[in-house]
Amino acid sequence: QVQLVESGGGLVQPGGSLRLSCAASGRIFSIDAMGWYRQAPGKLRELVATITSGGSTNYADFVKGRFTISRDNAKNTVYLQMNSLKPEDTAVYYCNADVRRTFVTVNNYWGQGTQVTVSS
Repeated sequence: QVQLVESGGGLVQPGGSLRLSCAASGRIFSIDAMGWYRQAPGKLRELVATITSGGSTNYADFVKGRFTISRDNAKNTVYLQMNSLKPEDTAVYYCNADVRRTFVTVNNYWGQGTQVTVSS
């Protein structure tokens, strides 16, 4: 089995910063794309950012210039550096990954989520 464990969420004031981490563990051959999604109360889950195994990134328009996604392939870990946080960034942030347990088998996994609250 594969597990994704997020950390780094919390309460921060508007304009502040947080860094989220997500570590994958278990039976892992390699990891293709990794990403972060978020879900605010009463809203659908939405894409925040993704990163390929080669380091290509994609961002939602509402975080461009403020958030940075990165990964450490040796540690099977993806990060989300969040700067200039706004109250509307308040949500549960979820890690997602396409994990190869063998060379030909790819499965998609979600973490349990970490709460980010931006409030004064």
